[in-house]
Amino acid sequence: MTVDMREGYEGTGRGAITPDGCAVEVYSRLPAGPEPDIIAAAVPAGAHILELGSGVGRMTHPLLERGFTVTAVDESAQMLARIHGARTICRPIEELDLGAEKFDVVLLASFLVHAGDEAVRRGLLRTCARHVAEGGSVLIQREGEDYHTDVPRERVDPSGFTVRIASVRPVGDGVDSVHVEYTFPDGSWTQTFLARPLSKEEFEAALAEAGLEVDEYLTPDGTWVRAVPVA
Repeated sequence: MTVDMREGYEGTGRGAITPDGCAVEVYSRLPAGPEPDIIAAAVPAGAHILELGSGVGRMTHPLLERGFTVTAVDESAQMLARIHGARTICRPIEELDLGAEKFDVVLLASFLVHAGDEAVRRGLLRTCARHVAEGGSVLIQREGEDYHTDVPRERVDPSGFTVRIASVRPVGDGVDSVHVEYTFPDGSWTQTFLARPLSKEEFEAALAEAGLEVDEYLTPDGTWVRAVPVA
């Protein structure tokens, strides 16, 4: 299947590659980490979550196991085909409009708020604001403070694979091209994508533009945030 890649995004390795350069095979292997517990602690039990950029269900499935109802959205049909037990919608996040349907929680993880294209970022945050119910919240995952500067760096997972941020290269207008390498015992994959660093002030200004404001920074490093519609 031929995939139209987003400009500035690229991926290599066997199997399907999504428009933003993600390898479906890699994301099927990555562990969920602490994220499902962070999310579960920040929202009401049994909430209906709109998960934007769900991929293969790395967080979808643990959230389902914790008793949440999840609607998973991704622009890759190959990613969504790996999800079981949740309603799935194949569409670019910035174009999603489910009309009057609202959700207790809207989830925008995987650093998507750092999209290199500001128009895309605005679209992502408008989608969040458009679909959050009255009294609900939007959970957003931000990059760590040194994400673009502590390079190269790598992490060896206990299960035996290595993730390496090989390079971060400025490409103009405050945007960086980030190159990541994934090495498993049986193969290697790469992803190159565009990311825009956002200071706390820039992040909060982007939220405000979409009609959202910070309710609480959920983790000491500020990478997980609960936002709510501006009253």
